[in-house]
Amino acid sequence: MSRLPVIFFGHGSPMIALESNETTRTWRAMGAAAGKPKAILCVSAHWLTRGVAVTAMARPRTIHDFGASFPQALFDQQYPAPGSPELAGRVRDILAPIPVALDDSSWGLDHGTWSVLGKAFPDADVPVVQLSMDAAKPPSWHFEIGQRLAPLRDEGVLIVGTGNIVHNLPAMNWGDRNCAPYDWSRRFNDYIKTAIVEDAPERAIGFESQGQDAQRSVPTPDHYWPLLYVLGARLPGDVPTFAPDHIEHGSLSMTSVTLAAAA
Repeated sequence: MSRLPVIFFGHGSPMIALESNETTRTWRAMGAAAGKPKAILCVSAHWLTRGVAVTAMARPRTIHDFGASFPQALFDQQYPAPGSPELAGRVRDILAPIPVALDDSSWGLDHGTWSVLGKAFPDADVPVVQLSMDAAKPPSWHFEIGQRLAPLRDEGVLIVGTGNIVHNLPAMNWGDRNCAPYDWSRRFNDYIKTAIVEDAPERAIGFESQGQDAQRSVPTPDHYWPLLYVLGARLPGDVPTFAPDHIEHGSLSMTSVTLAAAA
């Protein structure tokens, strides 16, 4: 199998799992372009831990990790992809000597994973493993974990991150999904995109250098960190493709990027 790409999905509300729109159609096209991998390793914004863990169960459950105000149809959604204890063990080995806990019961696939993969890989027939993020570590550490994972790309594993370049829920214009982005969210989103185009990961790692734009765009780092894993797994010759590429509600970036060898 040829080297697989690495993908960062900018994900929105879990309600997108019930929608069919340009974003979900683009996600489907991204999945089709990647082909059918041997397995998927996903880093979701929604699994923060002390230390590092990886799902190691054969049948990960679909986690509905959102409030009761969402409709029952969303709670009824299932993504019955198999797990891969084999891949979990490989991740543990490749990250050594960093301790990695093999989670065979407590987690599963959270909505940061299944709401995206349900569109990109709707058949749910590719094994999926989630990797947690150590909440105590700095941005450079998350990037370095991505670098350690990069060899998996030559082993048939699709590395995926799901989160957002800009994720400021309190600032969102909830009444207008298609409103113009705030100036600060547009500037920060463009700054990170330029860093990716110019293969300058140090700018993405040091995003706080952007002052108020960064503070407003990344008020908490959980949704931003998955991008650093993807950038860490980038290999020489990878070219970025941005799609979808827009900001919703003023301060929620749906910008996604595929990094793959030039055709």
